Amino acid sequence: MAATMAHIPVLLSEAVDGLNVRPEGIYVDGTFGRGGHSREILRRLGPGGRLVGIDRDPEAVKAGKALEAEDSRFTIVHSRFSRIAEVTESLGIKGSVDGILLDLGVSSPQLDEADRGFSFDHDGPLDMRMDPTEGVPASEWLNTASVSEIASVLRDFGEERFALKMAKAIVSDRAEKPFLRTSDLAGLAARVIPTREKGRNPATRTFQGIRIYINSELEEVRLALESSVSVLRTGGRLAVISFHSLEDRIVKQFIRRMEEGGSRKKDIPFGLPVRDDELKAEPLMRRIGSFIKPSEAECERNPRARSSVLRIAERTAASPDAEKTDSPDKEGGR
Repeated sequence: MAATMAHIPVLLSEAVDGLNVRPEGIYVDGTFGRGGHSREILRRLGPGGRLVGIDRDPEAVKAGKALEAEDSRFTIVHSRFSRIAEVTESLGIKGSVDGILLDLGVSSPQLDEADRGFSFDHDGPLDMRMDPTEGVPASEWLNTASVSEIASVLRDFGEERFALKMAKAIVSDRAEKPFLRTSDLAGLAARVIPTREKGRNPATRTFQGIRIYINSELEEVRLALESSVSVLRTGGRLAVISFHSLEDRIVKQFIRRMEEGGSRKKDIPFGLPVRDDELKAEPLMRRIGSFIKPSEAECERNPRARSSVLRIAERTAASPDAEKTDSPDKEGGR
């Protein structure tokens, strides 16, 4: 097993500053990981404050249990962050939360533990599940999916220009030997995909696309963002750290839509004559500043921070209708 590097939370001060932590407030860290952001939130909370951590990874929950034993203000919940409305309702805090933090993507411990199968740098089982207790490992999907399915995943979620070429090679090679190890897939990518970017492994986009698909990551983000409207109190903050353009685009478009009052335009049947003033609605959230990128000093200290983007929004007093605030009771993807 490869040694793990110390987990360094990205945009730590900026993200927690963005939450505008009140000493007696209620906060949710929807992506607890190893607790870097959570510990900073707790440091700023007073004796009457409360923090709930959510994570789908059993190893992260184990770390959360240790923190829970140390600090009575903290509670850890094993769940997907897309279920934030359900989790907060069960704890009696839905609609009263002062801040939600989401640190998207895969964590350093997940990347560095070879047995998790996330990294092309460490040979291990080709798994990639954030929660190994549910769903199917990447190897099972990769060894049964069609060329078109694989190409679609690599293109749409990995933004891989050579998606079809890679998909055909996967299906061809698996007829001789199934893909069971991360080194199997990384080796094929090195053979098939031309090196396009200096310092970037040719397997990067392939691994990203499959990981996002296996964990339904983009759908998880969409569901969590929609649910945040009903979870936050008026004046509550939402801080989201993204690591690639697909995630950041979803966050940016969500905040813009909330500033426009939700999705009234898409709810109007095509061709129905309506006046502009009938489409207007009170903003459900307002943007706080512009997006924030890590400093050069942070990127030098923690290279994995380089692609990160932080966006912050604040809940307004507007009341959305029930259809738009209810958390959808469904799971995306696999």
